[in-house]
Amino acid sequence: MELYLDTSDVNAVKRLARVLPLAGVTTNPSIVAGGKKPLTTLLPELQEALGGQGKLFAQVIASRAEEMAQEALQLRAIVPNLVVKIPVTAEGLSALKWLKQEGVPTLGTAVYGAAQGLFSALAGAEYVAPYVNRIDAQGGSGIQTVKDLQQLLTLHAPSSMVLAASFKTPRQALDCMLAGCGAITLPLDVAGQIFSSPAVAAAVEQFEQQWLDAFGKASLTLG
Repeated sequence: MELYLDTSDVNAVKRLARVLPLAGVTTNPSIVAGGKKPLTTLLPELQEALGGQGKLFAQVIASRAEEMAQEALQLRAIVPNLVVKIPVTAEGLSALKWLKQEGVPTLGTAVYGAAQGLFSALAGAEYVAPYVNRIDAQGGSGIQTVKDLQQLLTLHAPSSMVLAASFKTPRQALDCMLAGCGAITLPLDVAGQIFSSPAVAAAVEQFEQQWLDAFGKASLTLG
C-alpha cells in the first residue's frame, strides 16, 4: 500500500518523511493556495523534502480539456515524474484520454461516485481519488463508495488504483485500508492522530520509569 501526505507544508514533510514510510505527497489547488507558494517553488521543495524520492501530485486549474492538457505538460516541466490530477468532469475525461496517449501519468480527482471513478480509470487515470469525508458530509457513505469503486476497478480496470482522500478521522483511513485501497493520502492532523495516542505515551513513560527505578538510568544495561 502507498501512503501519501496531503499537504504543502515542506517542513512537515521533512519531519514526517523521517518516520513514516511515505510514497510521496499530494496537493490540490486549495492546499497550494493556503501555503501561498507558487508551484514552481513548492514542487521542487517538496521533492527535496522527500529526499528526491517518491511521487508528487499536482492539479490543473483549467476547466476545458485542451487547457487541462497544456497545464499538465507545464506541471511536468517543473517535476518530470509528477502525477497530474485531473477533475473527473466531462472535459476532464477527455483530457485524461489525451494524456494517456501521451504517456502522462494521471489521477482522477473530485470523485464522488463509484461509476464516475471507474470512467476516469477507463479513460486512463492510473489513480482514482474518492473524497471520503466530503461524500459523508453530503449524506452519502464515503467508505461504501470506496468499496464499490475498489470492486469496479478490480473487475474492469485492474491497472488503476484507488487513492482515497479527504479524511477527518483515522477511522476513515483505516476503513479504506481494510477495504483494500492501494493508496491513501492523509492530511497532517489525521496522520498525527494515528501515532500520537495518549495511551501509547503513558505506556512508554511507565516502562521508562520502572526501568529507571530498577537500574537507576533510562538506558539499557548490557554486559
